[in-house]
Amino acid sequence: MGALATFLFLLAGACFIFGLKLLGKTKTARKGNMVSAIGMGLAIAGTCLKIVQSTGGATGIEHFSWIIGGIVLGAIVGIPAAKLIKMTSMPEMVALFNGFGGIASLLIGWSELHTKIVADGGVQPWIAAAGNLPAATIFLAMLIGGVTFTGSLVAFGKLAGKISTKPVLYKGQNIVNGLTILFVIVSGIVFTMSPDHYWLFILAVFVSLFLGVAVVIPIGGADMPVVISLLNSYSGLAACAAGFAVNNVLLIITGALVGAAGIFLTKIMCKAMNRSLVNVLFSGFGATEGSTAQGGEQGEHKAMTPEDAYYILEAAQNVVFIPGYGMAVAQAQHAVREFAELLEANGCEVKYAVHPVAGRMPGHMNVLLAEANVSYDQLVEMDDINPSMEMMDVAIVIGANDVVNPAAREDESSPIYGMPIIDADKAKTVFILKRSMASGFAGIQNPLFFKENSYMVFGDAKKTMEALIREFKESA
Repeated sequence: MGALATFLFLLAGACFIFGLKLLGKTKTARKGNMVSAIGMGLAIAGTCLKIVQSTGGATGIEHFSWIIGGIVLGAIVGIPAAKLIKMTSMPEMVALFNGFGGIASLLIGWSELHTKIVADGGVQPWIAAAGNLPAATIFLAMLIGGVTFTGSLVAFGKLAGKISTKPVLYKGQNIVNGLTILFVIVSGIVFTMSPDHYWLFILAVFVSLFLGVAVVIPIGGADMPVVISLLNSYSGLAACAAGFAVNNVLLIITGALVGAAGIFLTKIMCKAMNRSLVNVLFSGFGATEGSTAQGGEQGEHKAMTPEDAYYILEAAQNVVFIPGYGMAVAQAQHAVREFAELLEANGCEVKYAVHPVAGRMPGHMNVLLAEANVSYDQLVEMDDINPSMEMMDVAIVIGANDVVNPAAREDESSPIYGMPIIDADKAKTVFILKRSMASGFAGIQNPLFFKENSYMVFGDAKKTMEALIREFKESA
């Protein structure tokens, strides 16, 4: 029975690995989700076999009540949430998923510690049999899980607009954070050596919850993609530590997968934001980004109606769409794809330039475009589109701001100076689809709005696209 359960765990781990591989491409992403779901089913089946083995072959319903209850409760909450969630709210949901993964790992470690101390005769037999490593992994599961949970809740609040997206700073913040981290390190060492200090573990739980808030609250909204990927990695590391604590090979495998994938994604995000990984991990990154708004217009903008824009687009030979969060808010991705197809039918070459941190989470724009069945071959990365941007007849910026802000390239005093951007301003003509002249998530004015070759097309992005579609169809 135990061998079969282990086999199912390994098979589930293989499904997760293969599913993660399939998720890397738009065409196979659905299959990747299905394969991963099958893996989770195998994991649940293996867990049930473990329970049967631990009860000496008993299979009464009472032995599976917690699993059945968890599945039912999860389905009641998860299915409506998955069906009703808007794509604009997907980053918030990802943040919550990270947080729930963290608190689950914390509770697993806590439960294991409580069992060893209270139910199994105290600490000494446990340490004599397994050494101090289990205590260390329990503490790590608790620490990383607690930080992930409250940090993700703060990230959720910022993304949902329930908490100010500006960095929250106070006097002596670095000292408080430093002392908190020092306490956690000392507590971890003491607890690992003497796990019978149960009170210390309980205290450390609350400190870890505070630390999660303290780490994320100083981060500005413009850095949320980095935060999301980092917290995703933390949730995986917490699960991996919990796996070692309870000696579960599947938790170790999946936790390591999520942790490693999150770290790689964080590195990509850091590069896109011109940050080092060390800066992200060990400093109050984002403490200045988003906090300095260059208020006031820096020139006079030129507005254009969709009807006037049609004449330029009708003659264009190549057009690049640059999507941002505004496209998600307007749910304009389907209208964008339809308009792009009309451009192609008119003999125009169409591309989509996606910045790594466009939107509110890693891959946000890719998900939206995939939902609209935009061909993956038309998506172009920032480094590939920039060398040819000067040859583009038209660049259409749809609700993006900071990722096309030339101040990052030209203004050394700008908070985002040095951040790689899509060089939309180098196209022959730039149409900027926005509701107003308001600054982006970083709170920084965009000189692109006032360039000689730039035109503001005000209004809801979806309605603007639909107006352009009508112009093309009526002129056909």
